Amino acid sequence: MHEESRRGSRGNATWPPVTLLVLAICGITVIADGYDVVVYGAVIPSLLHEPGWHLTPADAGLIGSVALVGMLIGATTVGTLTDTLGRRRMLIGCLIWFSVMTGLCATATSPEVFGLFRFLAGLGLGGVLPTASALVGEYSHPKTRNLVFATLFSGFPVGGIIAALTGIFVLPRFSWQVMFLVGLLPLLLVLPLAIRFLPESVTFLRAKGRHAEADRIADRWSIISEDAQQGVPTPEQSPSATDSGSMSPVRALFSRSYVVATVCFLVMTCLCLFMIYGFNTWLPEIMRRAGYSAGSSLGFLLVFNIGAVVGTLVISLAADRFGSKPIITTTYLVSSVAVTLLSLRLPTTVLYAAVALGGVGAMGTQSFVLAYVSKHYPARVGATAMGWTLGFGRLGSMLAPPLLGLIIGAGLAFQWNFYALAVPGVLGALLVGLVPRTPQAQAAAGHGGVGGTARPLAGQT
Repeated sequence: MHEESRRGSRGNATWPPVTLLVLAICGITVIADGYDVVVYGAVIPSLLHEPGWHLTPADAGLIGSVALVGMLIGATTVGTLTDTLGRRRMLIGCLIWFSVMTGLCATATSPEVFGLFRFLAGLGLGGVLPTASALVGEYSHPKTRNLVFATLFSGFPVGGIIAALTGIFVLPRFSWQVMFLVGLLPLLLVLPLAIRFLPESVTFLRAKGRHAEADRIADRWSIISEDAQQGVPTPEQSPSATDSGSMSPVRALFSRSYVVATVCFLVMTCLCLFMIYGFNTWLPEIMRRAGYSAGSSLGFLLVFNIGAVVGTLVISLAADRFGSKPIITTTYLVSSVAVTLLSLRLPTTVLYAAVALGGVGAMGTQSFVLAYVSKHYPARVGATAMGWTLGFGRLGSMLAPPLLGLIIGAGLAFQWNFYALAVPGVLGALLVGLVPRTPQAQAAAGHGGVGGTARPLAGQT
């Protein structure tokens, strides 16, 4: 079994059962996360006409940002707590919290109450991706991590697809409240699976001295540390790793060894989430104002998320082969070109293709950035790195809804919304080149060897 695991860790033939299990549960949770975020964009046209609410586009954008403020707080707080309290516990807690709060949105009788529930839901939503990303990253092999993260993050646009399809069916027949009641389904579909089957992080358990629990999980899933077998020090143990080994996770992110990469990742995610939330929040309304019917406008949202799923999975294969930097640069630029095309008066078929490319560029970039972050930092600070990266990125997602709402409310031509979404892609592409190599890679290059580099758990492919 051990020799078989060692061979598997060096190849890319299959993913072991534990990787598939963790990816399945975390992926379904991210689908629910994606639905709860995108559902707001699907119901904005209905909210703007809700009797007694008197919402303007700027008001709707502000409500969208309120939820994202909650996500910022949730991402940074939960991401940091995850490295203290455990990945499994925090993921389950976030799932329960955002599902309940999303369901309560259906009971709102005023914009203020609705905004409060969206804020509270955002606290849980913000914690899902950093926690799920850290757990999936630990249970995946570095050589296939871009594909694993692309699969995980594709759950977000899948949730968007479900939200758009649900909206196409529900909104012409029922009230917008039904869209939020659907958000309660994860409590029935995902929560029992997570409680029963989701394993805790072995790295977390050992760091907390809970070696018996770690051994039980390792024995159950045939997880054997290849470093321990061969006597090779881990990044945290290696003297060439960093000077941050004894620091708290937050201090380690901003230590001399990691501060440049951390700042780059924070800003890159901010730019990327600006594009994603700008699309998902306002695309139906922008296209409706451009002259398309309500059904067609939701169709654009559907195509955006379908393109994100298919394109991201395909491109991830190239990312695992050629590396993160060239792929992320390319996807950033693809998103900018696609958004610029949407500002032109083109045939409908071409516009749909551009929307699909926008989904590939925006959503794909985010998944590849998360994979890059996962590989760049030691495992012990993984959830904190994810939390801070996604948390700071929420600044971009917070700015997008009100900024585009102001552009729409000001009566400017709809093209200006797309120009505002194109610029971040160009800036992000420039930032990718500033990310330095990991301290381990720099040390290895300086000594002409590979000692001290991170090794995967045996059996993780």
